[in-house]
Amino acid sequence: MNLDLPHGTTGFRNGGTGALDAETAARVIAAVADVAVVLDARGVVRDCSFGGAEMAKAGLGDWMGRAWADTVGADSRAKIAEMLGDSPDAARWRHVNHNLAGGGELPVRYYVTPTGHDGQRLAIGRDLRATATLQQRLLQAQQAMERDHLRSRQAETRYRALFDLSTEPVFIVDSARRRIVEANPAALRLAAGRRETLVGEAFAELIAPAERDSVTALLGAVAAAEQVAPAPVRLATADAPYLMAATLFRQERAAFFLIRLVPPGTTRPANGPDRLFAEMLERMPEAFVVTDDNLAILAENAAFLDMAELARGGEVRGQSLARWLGRPGIDLALLVGEVREHGSVRNFPTIIRGSRGGEEEVEIAAVAAPDADPPCLGFSIRGVSRRAAATLPATPDLPRSVEQLTELVGRVPLKEIVRESTDLIERLCIEAALAYTSDNRASAAEVLGLSRQSLYSKLHRHGLGDLAETH
Repeated sequence: MNLDLPHGTTGFRNGGTGALDAETAARVIAAVADVAVVLDARGVVRDCSFGGAEMAKAGLGDWMGRAWADTVGADSRAKIAEMLGDSPDAARWRHVNHNLAGGGELPVRYYVTPTGHDGQRLAIGRDLRATATLQQRLLQAQQAMERDHLRSRQAETRYRALFDLSTEPVFIVDSARRRIVEANPAALRLAAGRRETLVGEAFAELIAPAERDSVTALLGAVAAAEQVAPAPVRLATADAPYLMAATLFRQERAAFFLIRLVPPGTTRPANGPDRLFAEMLERMPEAFVVTDDNLAILAENAAFLDMAELARGGEVRGQSLARWLGRPGIDLALLVGEVREHGSVRNFPTIIRGSRGGEEEVEIAAVAAPDADPPCLGFSIRGVSRRAAATLPATPDLPRSVEQLTELVGRVPLKEIVRESTDLIERLCIEAALAYTSDNRASAAEVLGLSRQSLYSKLHRHGLGDLAETH
């Protein structure tokens, strides 16, 4: 079989294909090509083979006896005519799309060559679905990159507008070298318009010499902590103090400070009532924490962080207060229920659990603010470990009962002593639970892990409480 090869293709030097019989050549073509179609002189399909069962299942096996041009879409028929014609374009690979029986298209790249028998031609095709899928993914990735680039440019434009129009001096400072990377026009005016020398200059050069150490300490604290309160500073070019606020952010594996200098006269006085209240609350020796209605922590003071054995406030923000406060499933639910019902609770005894395993007995005063935006709960937590432990009123017959039990040793079988001891302990636990819950039997049953009916039965057996209420 002698085949016309595509332009630029080197064939066998000694006519190697002539040694192949028709059957061998057919097997080779069927194995190499994804689609092989034998066409008569009129372009009608006389035989075809497919490189996989998937292509045969797609309905391509129904081509027998049909014009090859009828198996493709309207946009590919001109290419079929060119490949079956005698023009120079016939001897090259062409991409056509076949119509599938179930809908959709099958992209195939064909090369058509005459077989030398009665004007027949052989069309050898390669399935382009994998290539088309890759091209589609590449196109989607390129479009996504273009969209991201557009969003980045828009965000940069908005940032630049805010940065330039801000009336407050704003600096971007390299956290490692403490040198100015960028400054807005307000900052340049503050620095006497030194545009050429301000970028790359040490930020400390803008601060009054007497306060450079404090500014360096403030930036160090910002780098180590998530939030640091603004502090007043004096500049080398101005006598009035500015309020300096700094935030750390990262970009391209480097850390930078965003520093704002709030001009004097535009901020609330440092000794204003709100600021004084917040500062005093932060310095309180008793823990204080504010949560939303679902007990997610919104704010806390330093004393609460000490009790929770944490270093930073960011470690508790958004976390549930139940992670640290109360006995799991008992105390906090009872406390919150009382706060929501009555508006406030005082002297509620419970425990606080530290993140490193510590545990401390505390006393809580809580208040609800349902009209706040958002509604919130406030908890004041006071440690009671140094106070004398509050004990339940001793029952007059308790020492006598214990003494009687020990005197029974040697005179009564151990089984009976254990039974009496169990009854005594059970009664003491029930009395403790009733005292702990202010004689609320439903809560006492929950604390003891009993059903209400079981608790009423035990109350009746031990003769505790008003037995008429249990029926």
